[in-house]
Amino acid sequence: MLSAVKLALRITTDAYDAEIQALIDAAIKDIGITGVDAESLIEDALVVQAVKTYVRLNFGSPADYDRLKRSYDEQKKQMQTATGYGL
Repeated sequence: MLSAVKLALRITTDAYDAEIQALIDAAIKDIGITGVDAESLIEDALVVQAVKTYVRLNFGSPADYDRLKRSYDEQKKQMQTATGYGL
């Protein structure tokens, strides 16, 4: 997951790996709070995309924060209502 998220962030250095991994872990917990079994579905395309969005949203100070926040919230809602994503 770390390499996929770094690619989405366009980061090639390992200097931010600890920070990015912490954000990945936080994203999985945040998605889990909504009742989505993100830990078991860690390789699911929708979970991976939501994690990428969460990290982009919280890494640094993105100029498009509001758009990313809306996107992330929508991704969580879609997984909440979809069959097969619940705990």
